[in-house]
Amino acid sequence: PLAKHKMPSKATKKAGEGLNAKLALVVKSGKYTLGYKQTLKDIRMGRAKLVIIAKNCPPLRRSEIEYYAMLADTGVHHYTGNNVDLGAACGRHYRVSMLSVIDAGDSDIMGSVQE
Repeated sequence: PLAKHKMPSKATKKAGEGLNAKLALVVKSGKYTLGYKQTLKDIRMGRAKLVIIAKNCPPLRRSEIEYYAMLADTGVHHYTGNNVDLGAACGRHYRVSMLSVIDAGDSDIMGSVQE
């Protein structure tokens, strides 16, 4: 028998595409850092305004970042794609588990991703 995969709804797909466009704008016009270590440093220093975490980030690492972000009153968004997709959305040819947005630039990513 064929495996049944749940197709993402159009709303989910459209939201993901919109986020990718906003991420591309942040990469082009704003300030951001990629990776776990640098994101952690940015949260501790109070520079990070928003943290975006890939879907397949390890649970312990994810919860640690969420905890630090909660203490620093920083927004956290869980990216719907995996780390390869997040890297591609940033225009990189490598995997990115998480990124911190320091300055959004021309993008309105801050208001649109806050849950």
